[in-house]
Amino acid sequence: MSKKIQAIRGMNDTLPDVTHIWHFLEDKFKSVLNSYGYNEIRMPIVEKTELFCRSIGEVTDIVEKEMYTFDDRNGDSLTLRPEGTAGCVRACIEHGLLHNQQQRLWYAGQMFRHERPQKGRYRQFNQIGVEAFGISGPDIDAEVILLSARFWKALGIEGLELQLNSLGTNEARTNYRNVLVEYFSESKDKLDEDSLRRLDTNPLRILDTKNPEMKDLVANAPVLTDHLDQESKDHFEQLLSILDENCIKYVLNPRLVRGLDYYNRTVFEWVTTKLGAQGTVCAGGRYDGLVEQIGGKATPAVGFALGVERIIAMLEELQISVPAPVPDVYVIAAGEKAQPHAIYLAEKLREEVHDIKVVTNAGGGSFKSQFKKANKIGAKFAIIIGDNELEHGIYGVKPLLDDSEQVECTLEQLLEKMQHVV
Repeated sequence: MSKKIQAIRGMNDTLPDVTHIWHFLEDKFKSVLNSYGYNEIRMPIVEKTELFCRSIGEVTDIVEKEMYTFDDRNGDSLTLRPEGTAGCVRACIEHGLLHNQQQRLWYAGQMFRHERPQKGRYRQFNQIGVEAFGISGPDIDAEVILLSARFWKALGIEGLELQLNSLGTNEARTNYRNVLVEYFSESKDKLDEDSLRRLDTNPLRILDTKNPEMKDLVANAPVLTDHLDQESKDHFEQLLSILDENCIKYVLNPRLVRGLDYYNRTVFEWVTTKLGAQGTVCAGGRYDGLVEQIGGKATPAVGFALGVERIIAMLEELQISVPAPVPDVYVIAAGEKAQPHAIYLAEKLREEVHDIKVVTNAGGGSFKSQFKKANKIGAKFAIIIGDNELEHGIYGVKPLLDDSEQVECTLEQLLEKMQHVV
């Protein structure tokens, strides 16, 4: 007997009994995005590896350890996208969407990272991303944060904490980087292997360590906000003023640096204590240098991404139920003429009654067995057709969700009745 083939570790199937929750979340997000005037863009799942090395940074964990990279038959190095921003920027440059234009865009889809799978962290995961290009002021930073806050409200999710920080300009970060290198170099014996490597390549990432033995060392490190340029301070203060005006609560976190090299100035995360180690459910910030870094003209930009699986886990944790959709009608038929007519009737209902959900019995069976199927899938009504009913031009209509009596209807009466059940 051959070995059963299973899904790849960390890449999960989404089964029919939960897909309605995904649809609910996606529909809510699209509704919020539409209310802010954002347009959808769709990018390939595979990109040239160079794109991510140039954008994310060659010394980040993602590029060094986590990317699914392979050579195709032409010898080109390709990578399954580990995040969406770089591909979105590449698409905008390639198709001329950024030349003297402002763009408010969103996308959704699968991302891939070779990480150790755990709850809320998978090797194939789904993100919804938002990107705004061509606007340099703090007003657009505030807009994407307000947009994300409105999404939580639309879903009924409460208790998330918004954490904010400013990374300043590239020049300010360079100066701060030198200060950090000097500070951590004095305590090399307390650094773990990853931090020693980052000391020479990306010392800001040491602040993001999860090693509890380095907690005190990191807590006493110089603070980035003490080294910000005045323009970045003013930008951040204006952002906070807008959030205050809109009653958005936040926590200033000077250790928040984000894991990708392209961020500058505003960075933010929405975090929760409900999901264990995977506490960040949405994160983003400003990345004014990325468009030029990838090959376009200098363009201000800001955005965020949220993990769909983590949001769904939040819904479950908060016991926010999403009712599964049920069929409006189950067509039951028995008889030589009635069975083919049942398919005609189902098509007639779909054509005449907007958005009605009709299931026809397939595979035969007695009236009793067909009623069992109708009840099992939770149909609201059963429409019963036998040869005798068909001969007299009538249909039996039986409510299945209460004890109401079965009634008989002509086709015209049936179509009218069904208009009110959807």
